[in-house]
Amino acid sequence: MENEQHLSVLHGPAGCCREPQTVEFIFLLSEKWHLDQPAKYQAVELLERFMIKQIEQICTSPRQNITSDEQGRSQNSLQEQIYDTFVLRLVSCIQLASKLSLHYNAVNSDTAVRFLQSLKYSYTKQELLESELAVLETLQFQINVSTPLAYIELLLEVLGHNGCLLPAKPLHQMCVQLLDFFYLKRDTIYDTLLNIAIENLTPSELQIAKFLMVKEDLMLLAVGIISTSAFILNPEHWKKVVEHLNCITGITSQSISEFSYAVLKHIIGSTTPKQHHRRC
Repeated sequence: MENEQHLSVLHGPAGCCREPQTVEFIFLLSEKWHLDQPAKYQAVELLERFMIKQIEQICTSPRQNITSDEQGRSQNSLQEQIYDTFVLRLVSCIQLASKLSLHYNAVNSDTAVRFLQSLKYSYTKQELLESELAVLETLQFQINVSTPLAYIELLLEVLGHNGCLLPAKPLHQMCVQLLDFFYLKRDTIYDTLLNIAIENLTPSELQIAKFLMVKEDLMLLAVGIISTSAFILNPEHWKKVVEHLNCITGITSQSISEFSYAVLKHIIGSTTPKQHHRRC
């Protein structure tokens, strides 16, 4: 229900702020600050949601009783402000994510300010606090939302309850590694998946727009990551895992196997899952 609610309110810019360089920046900084796995994914999603709100603000800036030149200057000013404060907002999102998952060891202002100063920024603790508040207010204080990892862990619990043959700990570890890889290769993996879906290397604008629902489907992402992990760990049990995932989520076995194919293609260039699925 949560996933369906998420998909029902999608905006056009959804996903546009999860660029590989930004994700890598967040992952490396989270590692530097010894944050746990959920925090880094939460930070990526917080920044994504915050930036979309900023984009919407530019697109819906007041247009009445102002000339086109004044409107253009207003939008340019907002764009410059977003650009100038991007790293500050990124750090704020990591701080907020750390507070959600590590209350006893959250990233404090001293640590954040020292890091920003190492990048030649001159932000103060007060400005850092104001930045956190800006993110919170923009998101209407709704920051504790599910990440793909939460979906994966929930499905792994159900698989274990249903008697999945693969050991839980190695499967979870592989899922986390693949989720990291997915975040860094997100666009290319989804491009491959779109090409598979439409059987065409040059999708139309309408097909790309409709595919946004697929790209933002957290349940599909979760089953795809689990399926790929299961195939890497034990191909012999892969079909059974896919059948379990199909029963739990209602996502077709074909959709799950195609997702695994798209991921593995960018890891090792292999078409094995697709072929394996056909043989089975």
